[in-house]
Amino acid sequence: MSKLKPQRPVVVGVPCDWRMIGDLPFHAVGEKYIAALRDAANVLPLLIPVTREPLEAQQILSVVDGVFLPGSPSNVAPELYGGPTPRESNIADPNRDALCLPLIRAAVEAGVPLLAVCRGMQEMNVAFGGTLHQFVHELPGRHDHLRGHLQGRDPTPDLRYEPAHEITVLPETRLARIIAAAKYRVNSVHAQGVDRLADNLTVQAVAPDGTIEAVSIEDAPGFVLGVQWHPEWRGNENPAYAAIFKAFGRACRNRGGW
Repeated sequence: MSKLKPQRPVVVGVPCDWRMIGDLPFHAVGEKYIAALRDAANVLPLLIPVTREPLEAQQILSVVDGVFLPGSPSNVAPELYGGPTPRESNIADPNRDALCLPLIRAAVEAGVPLLAVCRGMQEMNVAFGGTLHQFVHELPGRHDHLRGHLQGRDPTPDLRYEPAHEITVLPETRLARIIAAAKYRVNSVHAQGVDRLADNLTVQAVAPDGTIEAVSIEDAPGFVLGVQWHPEWRGNENPAYAAIFKAFGRACRNRGGW
């Protein structure tokens, strides 16, 4: 009597960061992203290395059911969007840039579900021709989205990722359908943000100072969502955060849309 083959898990590809740890190079992804994908989205995270010769996007898409772009201490290289020369404090990751920008375009075109967080949302904007502000808090009328809510407190992880400001979710957007709320509070751990929005992206949510907090592609064949905050942080404890990952997981299981 033949045994039934176990059902293949739903696999989500997660591009790594390339970084030096000590004197050796590593490919790394924060555990909080992996945990949210496993526990809230109910998918199997598969880490994608960012080698000097980037893997081909079509090869990656042939073995995954979705793509998740995590946040990172690094920033998209300004030369990729015509931005000013980065300051000395800027952390670059050209290996990740080289992998992620083509992968984003290929995933969207193929209808492979895509969820992007923080740097990932910024990569989405650049991939389709948008630009970034490198220091949002230096713009007139903008808030400090990186440390403004800490007010001198010891920046432990729980404090860094506590709710920092309210966002307004635009009505009748895809994000509004996911979280079923017009306003709610999110964490804020980013210095960079969207400057010129790419032509094919639509705004899903904004902060009180006008900073774009979420984007999508309304006519994309599959699930496409980028958020500037970090819904992975204790995602299962926050219904709105969990709803984002659950919606992404459903799209990956359906291999397609919302």
